[in-house]
Order: sequence, then structure tokens, then C-alpha cells
Amino acid sequence: MSASSRTVPQEQLPSEDLHPRPMPVINLGHLSLDSRTRSGVVNEIAKACRDLGYFQVINHGISQAVMDRAVEAASSFFKLPSETKEEYSSDDLRQPVRYDTSSKDSISMSRAFLKHYAHPLSDWIQYWPQKPPIYRECMGRYAVEIRRVALLLMEAVLEGLGLNKDYLQEKFQEGLQLLSVNSYPKVSHGATTIGLAPHSDYGFLTILLTSCQGLEVLDRSSNSWKTVQQLPHALHVHIGDHMEVLSNGQIKTAIHRALLNPEEARISIASIHGFALHEKVACAKELVDEENPQKYKESSFSDFLDHLTANMDNKQRNFLESLRM
Repeated sequence: MSASSRTVPQEQLPSEDLHPRPMPVINLGHLSLDSRTRSGVVNEIAKACRDLGYFQVINHGISQAVMDRAVEAASSFFKLPSETKEEYSSDDLRQPVRYDTSSKDSISMSRAFLKHYAHPLSDWIQYWPQKPPIYRECMGRYAVEIRRVALLLMEAVLEGLGLNKDYLQEKFQEGLQLLSVNSYPKVSHGATTIGLAPHSDYGFLTILLTSCQGLEVLDRSSNSWKTVQQLPHALHVHIGDHMEVLSNGQIKTAIHRALLNPEEARISIASIHGFALHEKVACAKELVDEENPQKYKESSFSDFLDHLTANMDNKQRNFLESLRM
């Protein structure tokens, strides 16, 4: 993030809504073709990560039906009576399932959310809501499919960094998956248009499925907000804090926010991927030398939760900044 965006509140930065520039769209199916084609796709992903911190993917292998049913399951959950949903309310950030509608996390401005772990699915699905009846089956199917996509992307990103695609493979295979299922109301007259304030995600990668337009990303080159295009069957991908750490700053985390849609309520399902709870993420030693010294301290998802808890009332807190050396 540039120096100017640190001094100007991110909510007040200009938007490129009138003339949005198209963002990279990666055909993931080409990763499984011949080595030359795969290399080209890896280079596309590497460029998007390095220049922007975000991109979209198509031909990812998840059927439209699976995606639609996940959104339907999410929408049906948020339509349940308040007392049913509030069974999952908790101030404990370490609960396996947590529902809220407030701004206790300091970035929610107008949203309801349900957060729960999803990998290994057999360990966590027992804690998921039993209502609506379709929730566990439909969201569980999507969780498994989106994790497969995340692992494919991780291999490509690592290759793009000059690391072996199997780098730390076991830690990624055994890693954590957190689903953040969000509901944003249709914008109403006189109300705030921001559903979720500017922030970055803690993990390596976040893959986002949305029901309609509303996501914006901070474009570092112009220091302005860029609307994420809503393409058929596409998924949005952005870089998280721990990927910036692993790359020793070669690629940067994506700052993003959610705006309320003036036409309709919006559902988003963010799948956040990282190492296991207590597994530390450090700068890859292959990317550290005299010219590029280590820029970040190591940390885990557990450290991130501790940071959130300790800074619950500090809206300016920033986990990644706390890791900089």
C-alpha cells in the first residue's frame, strides 16, 4: 500500500466505478495442459499476484449447480428466525462456528456473517448449522471443491515465485480452511453504502463466490477503488497477509471492501486458506538474501486470533503491520 493511502482514510479514496479497467481472468483448465501452456498460465498468475494481488478464475472445475446451491444454502440460513441464528453467536473468536450481525470485529458495517472451519470437513461439519436442511450438504460440497481449486492455485503461485510447486506441500495439504459466509442488505436511502470496511485477509489465498456485484479492491497503482467485475461462473481470488510474508514482500496482500448493492441483497462466500492453527508462516528462506533481507516475523493463525482479541476496540489495528521488521 502506498504512503498516501495510509494517510487518507481508505473509505475516502476515489473509485473507478465510471470507467473500471478489466482485471486479469485466468483459465485454470490450462494448468493441466502441456508444460508450455502451463508455464504461460503460471506466468499470468505470477504477474497478477505481483502487480495487483488479485485476479479472477474461470474453467475451475466447479459446476454452476454446486456454486448456486452453496449460495442458496447461505441465503436460506440468513432468512431463518433471529433466535435460530443467534444460537451460534459468540464473542469467542476461536469457536468452530460463529454468527454475528454487529461490528465487534471493527470492520463489519452492515452485514451478517457465519464463519466456520471446513477442513478436514469430517472434523468440522458436525458443528455446522443443521438448519436449513440443505446447508451441510450443499456448503460441504462447495467447501471440498473450492479447496481443490485453492491447492491448484497455491502450486501455481509458488511456481511463479521460483519455488517448487510442491514447496511445503504437506503443510498446505493439512492446512486450515475457513468459510466466511456473508449477507449484505440492499442499500437503503440515507444509510451507509459500505457493508464491510477496507481490510486484508490473514491467509495465503481467499477465493470468493458472490451472488451479485459489490466487491471492490484497492488498486495500488492509482490508489483508488476498483469494482470487481461479475463474470458468469467466475471466482475472485486475492492474496492474503501470509502470502505476502511467505514471499518476503514480493507479492502484496489485497486490500478490499464490500459495498451494498442498490439493486438487491448480496451473498458472498469467502474461502480463506492457510496453515494449521498453530503452524508458523515465515519468509521462504529461498527468497531471503543480502539484497532482500527478511522483512517479516513468523506468525500463525492462532497469533492472528490473539492479535484480534487484544485489539478488539482498536479499529486501526493491522495484523500485517505488526509483523513487519
